[in-house]
Amino acid sequence: VCARTKAGVRTVTIDAGHGGKDPGTLGPNSKEKDVTLAVALRLGEKIRAKHPEVKVIFTRDKDEFIPLDERSAIANVAKSDLFISIHCNSASATVAKGVETFVMGWHMAEDQFEVAKRENSVITFEQDYSQKYNHFDPNSPESYIIFSLMQNVFHDQSIEFATLVQQNFVKKNNRFDREVKQAGFLVLYKSSMPAVLIELGFLSNRKEESYLLSPKGQEETAEAIAQAFDTYAKRREVSLLEKVTSDSARADTASPAAVGRRYLIQVASVNERIGSKHPLRREFPNLIELHEGKRYRYFTDRYGSYEEAKRNLQTVKEKYKDAFITSFED
Repeated sequence: VCARTKAGVRTVTIDAGHGGKDPGTLGPNSKEKDVTLAVALRLGEKIRAKHPEVKVIFTRDKDEFIPLDERSAIANVAKSDLFISIHCNSASATVAKGVETFVMGWHMAEDQFEVAKRENSVITFEQDYSQKYNHFDPNSPESYIIFSLMQNVFHDQSIEFATLVQQNFVKKNNRFDREVKQAGFLVLYKSSMPAVLIELGFLSNRKEESYLLSPKGQEETAEAIAQAFDTYAKRREVSLLEKVTSDSARADTASPAAVGRRYLIQVASVNERIGSKHPLRREFPNLIELHEGKRYRYFTDRYGSYEEAKRNLQTVKEKYKDAFITSFED
């Protein structure tokens, strides 16, 4: 096993959605809680087999009810490097089909809101849920405004893993692609690591239900996620940045010492460019800006070795607890 995998992803938490008194969505012959548990356990076995150095944690490994906030808490306490929540979909139209993978976010269409609403309604099984979740109402669009206030430094990594999962489902399992999306899920809300919620398919669709109930379907589904994990883990330690800003590129060209691999500490990933008077620019005089698509990523500085970056990371994390190391090559 490559050293990058060992250092990049040390712990993964796998969350089998629903359980116990909460059956989840119901198909003609199935309960969501049973399908998610079966796939979650298979996935854990596969990761352990290929990556014995990775610690695999389950939020549940049997048919029991686990409150939503406890699921992310389990991952946080374990200091997991990745959180994978597994679910099944449902729709009134029985022809609805396909797989989709969600990351945390506010900008969601009506169908995404419906998925979030259904999954978040689990909290009604919990005692005093209104007080426990600060009067959050899973059926009220206004309640989801809390998610628009989030600045998740792990958004890019979550998107990366979600994309790998979708690609494997579509290309290797020949599943219908409902794409990577974002929505406000309470189970992802307080996770302090890259996190995704995977909808394996529609139990309301008899064909997909039959597939997800079969050993073949569960094996293929778990394998697709496991292979996504394998690719993600190998990339994580030294993910190569394909593009740097012209300022950074000029700085590297001007200094012969900068040629080669350099390690950086990412402290922010946002939708809008930060201003000249932003606290980050004052705190980090050598702040590096990278514009990729619609995202602006910010790094504290360049370091010549992983060890040097790791030493500096401890100081940075005192204020920016979600900061992490990445790298690029000239």
